[in-house]
Amino acid sequence: MSKAPTRETAELQPLSGTLITLMSIAIGVIVANLYYLQPLLHQLTKDFRVSESRATLLLVLIQAGYAAGLAFVVPLGDLIPRRRLAVLIFVLASVVVFAGAAAHSFVLFAAITFFIGLASCGGQVILPLGADMANPAQRGRVIGRLMTGLLMGLLLSRSVSGIIAQAAGWRTVYVAAGVALALMAIMLFRVLPNEPVRTPVPYHRLLAGTLGMFVTLPMLRRRSLYGLLIFAAFSALWTTLAFHLSAAPFHYDNLVIGLFGLFGAAGVLAANVAGRNADKQRSHLTTIVGGAMILLSFVVLYFGRNVVVLLALGIIMLDAGMQGLQITNQSIIYSLAPDARSRINSAYMVCGFIGAALGSLAAGQCYAHAGWRGDCLLGGGIGLVILVLAILWREPISTT
Repeated sequence: MSKAPTRETAELQPLSGTLITLMSIAIGVIVANLYYLQPLLHQLTKDFRVSESRATLLLVLIQAGYAAGLAFVVPLGDLIPRRRLAVLIFVLASVVVFAGAAAHSFVLFAAITFFIGLASCGGQVILPLGADMANPAQRGRVIGRLMTGLLMGLLLSRSVSGIIAQAAGWRTVYVAAGVALALMAIMLFRVLPNEPVRTPVPYHRLLAGTLGMFVTLPMLRRRSLYGLLIFAAFSALWTTLAFHLSAAPFHYDNLVIGLFGLFGAAGVLAANVAGRNADKQRSHLTTIVGGAMILLSFVVLYFGRNVVVLLALGIIMLDAGMQGLQITNQSIIYSLAPDARSRINSAYMVCGFIGAALGSLAAGQCYAHAGWRGDCLLGGGIGLVILVLAILWREPISTT
């Protein structure tokens, strides 16, 4: 009698290029939910008749919801087959996004925004599955390719959001997103592989195990701190960019503001370079370079506040630095506990989106009191902390 398949055999099954591409697309589609809001904030302030500082709370709520999904839903990937879990999450995401399109009060839309964030964690269920199935020697490259989908979703979401909102209003953005999520749920149901049956674990023990790994794994704590800081820096820019570009001297509309997201395409290249460097055990170098890029990006944004070319350059540098660090972080943490990658990913990403929520909250206050310069000082300060930590924290060649 042949033995039942084990988790280890599932981990060694090769990933086809087609499956990686489809998984990457699905990750991009669901993560886009987190960023449709950014180029629309100034329009939402008019439609819901709220202040700019109040509108920025929507970004805090969606990131807080995402953090909740990472903390309480993603760990289920170490218990429930991830094919079933991912499909269910995509279906729920579709439902709540449609609800957002129908909301006609700011309070209701704000509440729905939290649940849109909560239901947008599906990509973080798929990522550990890809890491499990990848050949260990190529895991960094596989993660880089999957993250390419996440980055394209992140970048294109802002541009698509701006284009659709300009042509048909912001509610149509959410209708289109709901349709895309429903189609992705069908696709994932058809293409994702089945996994071996897991040993039943009580849910409270699963969550306790996530916290326990954070306590017992120093490298996870270190990389989670980097994750918190890079997401905070990222939010410091994108929370207020729409306000800056819609005001003097630019007066840009939704379409043009959304297109600024395309300047972050350099992050796609950085993700793949960082993935290859992670496979070659060059994490310390990529961490220093990433921190330096984030710091310098805000220097450029500060002095180039009224110059489109310099704003574009600053965005390119920030996205490249952030994504290079993100791939480095994830390549390292996935090697720490191969049998618990969903929980590892949950612990890391919760820290990241706590950072994103804090970054959005701080950026809203800095912009309200000190304008664009205050926001750039906030982001530059975060970049400086990352760079100093990267220089001081020497890491072993191997983190496994």
